[in-house]
Amino acid sequence: MDTRPEATAPRTSTHSLTRRRPVQRLLGDAAGSPLRRTMGVAQLTLLSVGATLGTGIFVVLGQAVPEAGPAIVVSFVVAGVTALFSALSYAELAGMIPGSGSSYSYAYATLGELVAWVCGWCLILEYGVSVAAVAVGWGQYVNELLELTFGVSLPDSLSAPPGAGGTLNIPAALIVVLAMVVLLRGAKESAVANTVMVGIKIAALVLFCAVAFTAFRAGNFHPLFPLGAAGMSAGAASLFFSYIGFDAASTAGEEARNPQKDLPRAIILSLALVTVLYVLVAVAALGAMPWKQFAGTEATLSEVLVRAVGGGNLWPVLLSVGAVVATTSVVLTVQYGQIRILFAMARDGLLPPLFAKVHPRTGVPRANTVIVSGFIAVLAALVPLGSLADATSIGTLFAFMLVNLAVVLLRRRSPDLPRSFRVPFSPVTPLLGVGFCVYMLGSLGADTWIAFGAWMAAGLVVYGLYGIRHSRLNQPQDLG
Repeated sequence: MDTRPEATAPRTSTHSLTRRRPVQRLLGDAAGSPLRRTMGVAQLTLLSVGATLGTGIFVVLGQAVPEAGPAIVVSFVVAGVTALFSALSYAELAGMIPGSGSSYSYAYATLGELVAWVCGWCLILEYGVSVAAVAVGWGQYVNELLELTFGVSLPDSLSAPPGAGGTLNIPAALIVVLAMVVLLRGAKESAVANTVMVGIKIAALVLFCAVAFTAFRAGNFHPLFPLGAAGMSAGAASLFFSYIGFDAASTAGEEARNPQKDLPRAIILSLALVTVLYVLVAVAALGAMPWKQFAGTEATLSEVLVRAVGGGNLWPVLLSVGAVVATTSVVLTVQYGQIRILFAMARDGLLPPLFAKVHPRTGVPRANTVIVSGFIAVLAALVPLGSLADATSIGTLFAFMLVNLAVVLLRRRSPDLPRSFRVPFSPVTPLLGVGFCVYMLGSLGADTWIAFGAWMAAGLVVYGLYGIRHSRLNQPQDLG
């Protein structure tokens, strides 16, 4: 008779679906991690900024402005406030559970294995699809830069996906592969490369604001809500894609030198910096060019400078260089986060152990990195940007909603656990975070919901066929 724990545990019982992984077990996994602790608060903050500040402002702005008009400035604020509530919850939980799993691990400790799996599956959608979306934006700015500097551009057949006039988006796939090469060298080397790129892209956005404000016209903001409050809400839902990166710092919990203190600081600091930059850029862009002219733009900020400011190609060239660097940084850091989340899920047994295997010399999950990067490169080559951005937003909002609920539950179940940061005015603040996420989810289109439903159905099949059978919680010593 087979007496192994996996065989004796009721694999499909309600208990199996709701069993939780104790916080102390998660802390033990983090303490014994084979990943190397090389990052301080500055590197973690820049990792978060690197993952956040990119395509949302350089590319997606051109798609969001026609939805909201000048009210896009308000949309950025609404999306930022929504992100802030969740960022506070992330900060508390990241200080308590400094592992690589981000909100997946937080859900595992509070809401049970099935919800944790759903959260992790949402994160796979959020991170993987957002990398692909940013890679598509990178290709657009490379084309813009080639056009401005050499008067040539790549043909649509090689730089656009099917459905957008092309066959394969080769540049988008290429940047994903290049990011993979950097990530394979190690976390410290990746952090250094990201720090340089973040400095360049902040300088590029400051330069854009300085130049665009020379053509500022207050009349471009009248009326502020030409498409009504519904348009502002739709714009905020689309732009929420621009804020997803701040949680990337929480995926570096096992590579931070002092995670309990540094992770909360990095999350809050990065979100504050990014929100200020977003609002400034949106005000400068709308002040320089009437909102109706944004329709159909791709390398949006460059086109604002060309149409509204003039002065030849100098400013657009400089901005395009900054945009290429910015989107490269986002690809690198979000791809990093995706790999660490899969590492945590595999360590818990919910995914094959290959994803948790760390190379002894580099301290990097090598096979994980190659597999994930290959999948994302194919996605970036084949799917248009708009579809990717909306899919990213819905996965992110679900994950954020679960993080806010996790704060409330852990305050009740484990009030004495050490917390290096506490969400102010809990449970009101995290519950407001849940409410804002629900509000934003209601603004997404039916096609996005159908695609999300199909993704969730596929995830439940994978969990039923593999995850529930191989979970470490089938071992008695790991049950909570």
